[in-house]
Amino acid sequence: MHQTSIQETRANVADFQSNDYHRLPVTEKQLVFARQIALRSGVTLPLDVQNDREALSGWIGAHRNQPRGGQFSNYPSSRQVAFAERIARLKRRNVPDECFRDRGLMSKWIDHNL
Repeated sequence: MHQTSIQETRANVADFQSNDYHRLPVTEKQLVFARQIALRSGVTLPLDVQNDREALSGWIGAHRNQPRGGQFSNYPSSRQVAFAERIARLKRRNVPDECFRDRGLMSKWIDHNL
């Protein structure tokens, strides 16, 4: 009888300490981050997603990198500009002014001048 209770206890502990990702509870940090994304993007965070760690992780991944609109949304990144300016110095050329207002043009200029 004592042996059976030890086996049951081990089974319960094994269920509790499972490494299955979908079985782990949502962390407070994860939930706060998801709520910040929802607030910033104006999207509602579904209740069923808030209780499932794997589903919440997927929701965060899908909504985290939504492009932000705005006046400067199509401008090249600072790294892109720095890289283009380094290429321009090496080739003793100037980066055209219109490239500083369009990330697509800047990318094409970099590709063409590599």
